[in-house]
Amino acid sequence: MSKTPLTLNGAEKLREELHRLKTVERPNVVAAIAEARSHGDLSENAEYDAAKERQGFIEGRIQEVEGKLSNAQIIDPKALDADGRVVFGATVDLEDQDSGDPVTYQIVGEDEADIKQGKLSYASPMARALIGKFAGDIAQVQAPGGQREFEILDVRYE
Repeated sequence: MSKTPLTLNGAEKLREELHRLKTVERPNVVAAIAEARSHGDLSENAEYDAAKERQGFIEGRIQEVEGKLSNAQIIDPKALDADGRVVFGATVDLEDQDSGDPVTYQIVGEDEADIKQGKLSYASPMARALIGKFAGDIAQVQAPGGQREFEILDVRYE
């Protein structure tokens, strides 16, 4: 199985989620199941069914997060020395060639991607167009609305 890239920050967030699931969510759902059991007949107990369903979700998420962490290749953008090239973990300042609007994106793992926070998955068309380029280069991106061009203004590793 190949390793999945993940930034240091993304790995920390997954560890925090795993800790919360194990120390807060799991005990809460166990208590909810115990409470629902105390109400008697389980065959017609909606609270019990809901708590058991929630427990299944939590246990599944714990396994998923543990799997992602065990299969992660954690990359610290600050430790990169890519000579100004856009690579995984880099933060890139761009200018849309059509509108002149400045945008900033960080190229991150698929689980960390959040366009509202300026985090692009390395597998996205935009990130694929940027990877390997340098400041001053023009990246052409095939967007749903057609071909778009972005000038790379700066590449940072933070």
